[in-house]
Amino acid sequence: MSRGTATAAWHTDDALDIVVPIAAAAVARAPARLVTVGLGSCVAIVLHSAREQIGALAHVLLPEAVNTSDAMQPARFADLAVPHLLRALADGGAEGPFEARLVGGASMFSELLPHDERPLGSRNVEAARRACALAGVPIVGEETGGRVGRSVRFDVADGLVRVRSVASDDRLL
Repeated sequence: MSRGTATAAWHTDDALDIVVPIAAAAVARAPARLVTVGLGSCVAIVLHSAREQIGALAHVLLPEAVNTSDAMQPARFADLAVPHLLRALADGGAEGPFEARLVGGASMFSELLPHDERPLGSRNVEAARRACALAGVPIVGEETGGRVGRSVRFDVADGLVRVRSVASDDRLL
């Protein structure tokens, strides 16, 4: 995990920013911010406890694990990421309640898929929604789908998730 890394999406050297790479996850307490960039078909799953000012973010790559060895990389898969984040939050002393926000899941190259195949981005979003529902974590905000990539900056102190894309102004969730 890197701190203060400059990213193309945010151009920051701010020590409060923790950059979460693809297929990885991080937990932080206020005043930190969790940042991830380059969400195409990937989905950022953000969990937050407003009362405790603690949060977690996973940059998931695929909807579900298919092999037992996949459990070694839980942030890579939406179905494993949510329970993994909840365990990490509990290990950090958080009791909840938690709420979720989802960002990403674009159909970046859907024209390359066979007509009967659903795009990976929509499968990732559906899997993230299912995982949150199974864990009893309500989703309070989403910026998903479409055809453009996004980046996320999650302010753990207030729970605001700033979504940046080339197609529109920043959006707050």
